[in-house]
Amino acid sequence: MTSSSGADHSNGVLIRRLLAMAWRYKRGSLGIIFFNVAMVAMTVGGLKFVGLGIDYLRSVLDAEAPAPNWPFGWVPPVEWQPLQVVTAVAGMVLLVAVVAAVMRYAGTVVHAKVMLRLVADLRSEVYAKLQRLSFRFYDGNESGSIINRVTSDVQGTRQFLDVVVVQSLVLVITLVVYVVYMVRLHPMLTVACLATTPIMWYLAIRFGRTVKPAYKESRILADNLVRHLSENVQGVHVVKGFERQQEEIAHFDEANAKIRDQRQWIFWRIATYAPVIQMLSELNLVVLLGYGGYLVMHGQIGLGDGLVVFAGLLQQFANQVGQIANITNSIQQSLTAAGRVFEVLDAPVEVADSGNATALPAIQGRVRFEHVAFGYDDGSPVLEDITFEAAPGEIVALLGATGSGKSSLLSLVPRFYDPWSGRVRIDGHDLKDVALEDLRRNIGLVFQESFLFSTTVAANIAFGHPEATREQIIHAAEIASAAEFIDELPDGYDTVVGERGTSLSGGQRQRLAIARAVLMDPRILLLDDATAAIDPETEHEIMAAMESAMEGRTTFIIAHRLSTLRRADRVIVLDKGRIVEMGTHDELMAGAGRYAEAAEQQVAGWESRRLLGMGGVA
Repeated sequence: MTSSSGADHSNGVLIRRLLAMAWRYKRGSLGIIFFNVAMVAMTVGGLKFVGLGIDYLRSVLDAEAPAPNWPFGWVPPVEWQPLQVVTAVAGMVLLVAVVAAVMRYAGTVVHAKVMLRLVADLRSEVYAKLQRLSFRFYDGNESGSIINRVTSDVQGTRQFLDVVVVQSLVLVITLVVYVVYMVRLHPMLTVACLATTPIMWYLAIRFGRTVKPAYKESRILADNLVRHLSENVQGVHVVKGFERQQEEIAHFDEANAKIRDQRQWIFWRIATYAPVIQMLSELNLVVLLGYGGYLVMHGQIGLGDGLVVFAGLLQQFANQVGQIANITNSIQQSLTAAGRVFEVLDAPVEVADSGNATALPAIQGRVRFEHVAFGYDDGSPVLEDITFEAAPGEIVALLGATGSGKSSLLSLVPRFYDPWSGRVRIDGHDLKDVALEDLRRNIGLVFQESFLFSTTVAANIAFGHPEATREQIIHAAEIASAAEFIDELPDGYDTVVGERGTSLSGGQRQRLAIARAVLMDPRILLLDDATAAIDPETEHEIMAAMESAMEGRTTFIIAHRLSTLRRADRVIVLDKGRIVEMGTHDELMAGAGRYAEAAEQQVAGWESRRLLGMGGVA
């Protein structure tokens, strides 16, 4: 797969762009951070009250024990019994837990709203960009890769805001709060218990550098799997027709196994990294029990609001530090996914309205090619020095061997691509100087392989003109000789044709595609071998029915059948991207050139000989 933009995004560039994207959701993100910080405060408060309860019970059981340090200057009334005091402290613990639960719920709701909005917005942005990109982008990128970028890569990019930005900020704030509180309890004990933290950060950085290439490779393998699945579903008739099911299963299993092995390699690294971090965190508790116990026995800190609270904070600290593995893992996933998403967003829109594009006035349909050269990404020209003019209402047929440039020539008329050199004009207007929307609304297209959407027959015909009335749709179907078979469908024009129109025959699909083009009432018709999938009798009906529709319209037809070529006002013969012959059917037959040679090869009976004007019909 080729890169859509060719840009090699560094981590620094990606992070800056991701931060800019996250800034668009700053209010929601700040809300998430607020609720998470509030839960941190509730955690500290809960530990404080638990420690207070322990110190109070100790003072009740041991008269020589130090008095508890009551918060906020509050001291229970002297007439209260110990059970009442313990009940009050327990009530405060419960109240803190309830407030924390409310904060957690609110944070979860805000989090879900922000993340769902981000995914929907980014996915729409990528999809909208895909609609603006030229055919060259699709020529250079496989469908599986494009689908993954809109789906899984957008989700991976979301992780940056979700995990990297939000959770990292929450992690930093949480760790600062815990460290400050622990320092206030006992600075030296804090230093001793957190001595392993630099080692944890070093391991996190090393882990990230190790797995980054693996995540890139994993994305490529996922693209290959989706591509294989898509091709197999679309080509199921070929697979079954050649009895290749087992071989296709084996190929899919192989692609699937590569993803499994790749991700298993990543999981092994995570499985090794996470326990090491956890073990270092547990070492902190060992230090706390040894050094902290010594301090309690010598009266330097309390048991409840000192050692117990410190232990709780240290455990929470360890849990937060344990998130480093998740954050580091998410950073690599999100950066890999974001790079692929930004390749789409950064891909150049090669065919777009120029800064001075003007509206295209009502046209007659005069099309002129002026010394046009064109090619694709490989650098070799497909068309060279193409010069001709099609008059309004003229039917121009294009003939040539496969790869001679017929479809490429047609693709320049609606400006699917821009020529390397030369110009294409309509009624004297350079196509690069007119609005694309105006240009394409004046052009009707029927491709060699008709594509229908999974919707009703009427909606497919009216795809380019959704405001069309039912009468207009029916009229277009009649012109394309499609009305008769449509009326025989279960729900007529409201029949859903299914994905890609597979419930219809090739000829039926092509007639609907022709009706779709005719409904646009275009001044120019482009028929890319539109009758290839239609039998000669149906072709005759369609061509006869479309003669009135072609009146006054410029029509380009890629065709090989003599019955179609003879209808053309002019035939252009292409060979290796160059015009080698041009004229009417009779003129070219008299010239005894490539056209006559190709035509004679179609002689397969008296009927073909009659079409050639060679006589012999009794």
